[in-house]
Amino acid sequence: MPMSWPDDAACRGAPADVFFPERGVSTDDAKAVCRRCTVANDCLEYALANNERFGIWGGKSARERQQIRRRRRRNAGKPGCGQSERTG
Repeated sequence: MPMSWPDDAACRGAPADVFFPERGVSTDDAKAVCRRCTVANDCLEYALANNERFGIWGGKSARERQQIRRRRRRNAGKPGCGQSERTG
């Protein structure tokens, strides 16, 4: 099944260095783009499923995605634990 969400991404055509900043460089600009993106959750889920280790995906840094994966592993099988991380 083809992946169509990138076609609708707010970051489409943006410079890659915004989303893959050097260590110590702010991620605020990338996260601002993600906040207004209609497919940010699809992007985040793609990054989690493919273990993307670098960059901002779906508004989350590599460290934040690692925390999400850990939380999901801890909560796996617990009743009432959904997977959406973008709510709130």
